[in-house]
Amino acid sequence: MALSTDEHAAVTRLEQKLMDVEPTLRALHAYYEGEQRLRQLGLAVPPSLQQFLTVVNWPRMAADGVEERLDIEGFRFPGVDEADDELWRIWQDNNLDEESQLAHLDALIYSRSYICVGANEADESTPLVTVESPFELVHEMDARRRAVAGALRLYDVQNGRAQRGTLYLPDATVWLSWDGSGGRWVDVDRDDHRMGVVPVVPVVNRARASNRGGVSEMKDVIPLTDAAARSLTNLQVAQETHVVPQRFVLGATAGDFVDQQGKPLTKWEAYFNSVWALANEQAKVGQLPAAELKNLTDTVDHYARLASGVSALPPNYFGLAADDAASADAIRSREARLVKRCERKQTAWSGAWEQAMRLVLYVATGEESVEARRLQTLWRDPATPTRAQQADAVVKLAQAGILPREGAWDDLKYSPARQERLREQFRRQTEEDPVGVLTRAAGQVA
Repeated sequence: MALSTDEHAAVTRLEQKLMDVEPTLRALHAYYEGEQRLRQLGLAVPPSLQQFLTVVNWPRMAADGVEERLDIEGFRFPGVDEADDELWRIWQDNNLDEESQLAHLDALIYSRSYICVGANEADESTPLVTVESPFELVHEMDARRRAVAGALRLYDVQNGRAQRGTLYLPDATVWLSWDGSGGRWVDVDRDDHRMGVVPVVPVVNRARASNRGGVSEMKDVIPLTDAAARSLTNLQVAQETHVVPQRFVLGATAGDFVDQQGKPLTKWEAYFNSVWALANEQAKVGQLPAAELKNLTDTVDHYARLASGVSALPPNYFGLAADDAASADAIRSREARLVKRCERKQTAWSGAWEQAMRLVLYVATGEESVEARRLQTLWRDPATPTRAQQADAVVKLAQAGILPREGAWDDLKYSPARQERLREQFRRQTEEDPVGVLTRAAGQVA
């Protein structure tokens, strides 16, 4: 079945957009994986020195350092203190504990990732929620409504051409197949869901009013990584050619270099020979002093400090051991910018996950939930305080009368099952305590 004129135009437009961003995505992928090479930086490296090429993978650190502190713990409806059990069941059934990490990491690397929501043929009560890569999926926005106007996913690539695709529109999802003979996309199936909203939610990193597409978290670190890679490669070459004292010979030819039996050396220019024998008495042998490489190591440390500054990662993440904090307060101070940056990510990405959960409720019930408009995402504290710090804060609040005992359990993140076990243990403890028995008896008499 042929696509309508509007659908064909949307596919053509989105497919071109996906092709346009692919080179940028591949370059970011190479930097994250540490696969970029100095020849890509415009440096002419002789073949004999290729083995000395060194790449420092700071871009991965810039992305992973933030992603490691972003964990979702549930979703809460307005006026409710606890996370919603049904939404969390759907979350768990879709393995989103693991998949959400992939969405966050791809957004940090490539500037965006996607959450797709749809019906689940195997279990109608559990909508299907998947995380998609920006290599396969692209979207376009309705600028006035600040909502996704359409999205296209292309996959099953053969000989450089995607063979299948999915077009997401506000009122329909269309499954496509590439007709090689006709050179066009054809409609093989469709779901006219009439939701009025595209079931695709972009997770965008560093979005701005002037750039809703976002920016990679690695962008500021990449130029410094290139500079450090140059210095490290120079350091490797210098280590081989200048650290070991260089020897020189004046007034000699190749035939003057002989072994202990007087036979000429096959490689008279051999670099690591421990003993040289010269047949020419007039030849002079000397040695040049070894080079000092501290200027190169200091340069790399300088780049590391600059990378720490632009990425908000503490200096010790970049191997600057001299900057290790000496106390807990110093550690918290050093991580303050990183924690605040993670909190900003949580605020920005809460909207994406809440929109995805609203779609989940719509697919599951067929109705729009008014309460879900004010859904709240619950995140783990990005500061990751130690268990002792958490317990100390809770104890102080309880001692001051601000928190009751069960409120303290909530702040310590005890599960409902464990809280119930604790209630039973406290009850038995009170019953077995003679003082407790007498206290209760006195109370009954009074």
